[in-house]
Amino acid sequence: MALYESVFIARQDLSQTQAESLIGKFEKIIKDNGGKVANHEYWGLRTLAYLIKKNKKGHYAMLNIDAPVNAVQEMERQMRFDEDVLRFISIKVDELSKEPSIMMHQRNKEAQIAAEFGVDLEKKEVKNEA
Repeated sequence: MALYESVFIARQDLSQTQAESLIGKFEKIIKDNGGKVANHEYWGLRTLAYLIKKNKKGHYAMLNIDAPVNAVQEMERQMRFDEDVLRFISIKVDELSKEPSIMMHQRNKEAQIAAEFGVDLEKKEVKNEA
């Protein structure tokens, strides 16, 4: 079986739970076609560089996949039909990374800095310490 990294962007008006359920949906497609998802990451709601289908933001997710070619092709076919998926890309890799991706390192670093300054990243407001 071949190794792949697949990243997709979901619409901005989905909730985080709905975006994560898309990850589960695509994991199931891979498993049903004889593959397995070694790891998945939800990168969160991020601003796009340009408008895609009238969306300024999107939920980013990455899947590390160990599957035959037909499983990945079926997943991509389902992504094309899904109205919630704005863009996707699957890349064949030599080996899957065991460590979190650079995007996850960045999110963890942002969370640490926010905690130091008392900022709630979800609500984007400063916590009062009086």
